[in-house]
Amino acid sequence: EHGAGRLSSLPSLQEKKIFAVQGPYPIIRHLLRARGWVERKLSRHGRQLKQQQLEKRASGGGDEREAALKPRGGAQPFPGTSEPLHHPRPRDTENEGGREDEDHNEDEEQCSEDSDDIHDLMSYLVQDQVPNFLWTIRLSHIDQKLLPRIEVVNRYPRLSALCTKEGLCQSLQNLLWFEQVDFNTFFPRCYRLGLDEEEAFIGEPGAAPSCHLPMSCAELARARCFPLAEDFRLTAARSLLKLALQKVGDSPVGTEQPPKSDGMPGDDRVSQPMPSTAGPCSPLHPQLVEEALEVCEQHLGVLGHRDIDRKTPSPCRTCIDWDRFLQEYYRVAHQGSRLVLSTEQREQCQDLLRRLEEKLPQLRIEGDLNVWILKPSAKSRGRGEAAGSAGGAHARREGIPPSLCCPGIVCATRLEEVLELARTCRDPAARVCEWVVQKYVERPLTIFNTKFDIRQWFLVTDWKPLTVWFYRDCYLRFCSQSFSLCHLEPARHLCNVSIQKRYRTLQPDPRVPPDKIWSNEQFQSHLAQLGRADAWQQVMVPGMKAAILNALRCARDRVGSRKGNFELFGADFLIGEDFQPWLLEINSCPTMSPSAAVTRRLCANVQRDTLRLVLDRKDNPGCSIGAFELLYREVGWGLGTATAQAPRAPAAFCVSLQAPVSSCLTVGRKLMVTGCSLKKP
Repeated sequence: EHGAGRLSSLPSLQEKKIFAVQGPYPIIRHLLRARGWVERKLSRHGRQLKQQQLEKRASGGGDEREAALKPRGGAQPFPGTSEPLHHPRPRDTENEGGREDEDHNEDEEQCSEDSDDIHDLMSYLVQDQVPNFLWTIRLSHIDQKLLPRIEVVNRYPRLSALCTKEGLCQSLQNLLWFEQVDFNTFFPRCYRLGLDEEEAFIGEPGAAPSCHLPMSCAELARARCFPLAEDFRLTAARSLLKLALQKVGDSPVGTEQPPKSDGMPGDDRVSQPMPSTAGPCSPLHPQLVEEALEVCEQHLGVLGHRDIDRKTPSPCRTCIDWDRFLQEYYRVAHQGSRLVLSTEQREQCQDLLRRLEEKLPQLRIEGDLNVWILKPSAKSRGRGEAAGSAGGAHARREGIPPSLCCPGIVCATRLEEVLELARTCRDPAARVCEWVVQKYVERPLTIFNTKFDIRQWFLVTDWKPLTVWFYRDCYLRFCSQSFSLCHLEPARHLCNVSIQKRYRTLQPDPRVPPDKIWSNEQFQSHLAQLGRADAWQQVMVPGMKAAILNALRCARDRVGSRKGNFELFGADFLIGEDFQPWLLEINSCPTMSPSAAVTRRLCANVQRDTLRLVLDRKDNPGCSIGAFELLYREVGWGLGTATAQAPRAPAAFCVSLQAPVSSCLTVGRKLMVTGCSLKKP
């Protein structure tokens, strides 16, 4: 009875300020307590609470409560101040930066810090109350009967259409229904290796070549079953034209030149070309360049819709022996076999590549080696096993060079590799897509000859109407070795912190920080030194905003929406040599565990600003929301247009969309429905 009196006197209970945190979020816990909120403690896995209590009693351990999380360091005590937050330093420096995307970590445990008797007592008093706010790693860890009763939750259900590689690939196929934009301008082309598609195109490389005859509807339908094989062949033909034009000194065509190092003196390393089954001195087919020219010319006809009358054959349905063509292309690309061009052929190659670049937006990210990357369709941080391998090698045919980046992510330079992996990396019992294969960006922007990517945060506070907030701060993640396409090790090509932590002792360049993390301010300073200070605000940021918004609009109807929920996402971008951003993937529940001084500061700040936006702004619309800015707000959910102006109240029965972003992000089909209200007679 005395406890009940104390319970009813708690201001937080009367003000509906009870929260629960499941996962390693000491900053969230500390900031909510600073606001006067009281925590209701959850078990490590909410569904197993009773089982844990029984186990504790059986072992004689009593009913011990979990310790409250009390952050150390300079965490901000008051939500109204604008001083930067600093994430508490992790205890175990050996495991620092181990989590990349916490939503997918099955074994995540809550942080354990010094107990606070006052908070433990207050938590005990509200243990039977329904929390008003929940921050969790996984919704499945929360009691499903309790979850619908919680007012504000930091996760949305059913995000596979946006946050898996397969789902994002499928969703972007529908972009033209929402926006007159080709997704190939910001998302490297990607194919799903489902069983049906895989079995359809596996037999295509060895099929007898067809002749220059018009294809029937059935043949056209079958041709659509081989999208990856056809894309690989067309890319090989374009790459051969580029290789044929490369003449650097006396170097054989197709060998990779020493990697550039942004002016570093004494860097004379030469990458070794990948092995091939045929010798470089063996004679090439005399018509090899002519065949590549013919295929590219036919492809241009398809792109220009000159194949509608079916007089122009499909580029991959010609009389070319594709098995022989690809083998000879491999010799040129990987072993440096020479090509001799006539003056006329050289001019044809230059003209064709110029016309193809006007039609193919991804030609500028393609190199000469035709590298593709295979990823598990629904895993993060490079997890998963290729061909059931955990040791870094996969089953392969004779003559296929191993190019395994790491278990779960595979870089392939030959069509045979992709098809072999498609056969061996599948679960015969699962009739779903397990792998995606995506065109590798062979011409990324590098810093000190080191590859990097960008982790960019954004927040969705509503799906219907869609409301998106963009975070102005982000960070760069570097690889641990110099970039080279002749060596496909993960240290050179995969920027994930969880992968690069295995190579901490490697240093690609003394100018790259030891923790291999930069802030966007450091990146902008580097761009200014290159004379491209304008590239960040004029090219990269608008490109990232547009890619995020396009992805959200495509996936909106396939995700779970619930009023009161919100979610912070982390989008990963790669920057091309022309400073254009390329969306790689979108992660739900991005890691908040710091791996460096930069992420310690930024991760703490984004958590602080998220709480300001979803909690403080309800009571005080004019409060500071830190580095967040409104990217898009849909007004009058439904059909309409987007205009580049600040949100305002629409007129009666005026259905419109208004996006507070630059004019390059206008969306919709420019449809407007206007009218006046009807009064009852």
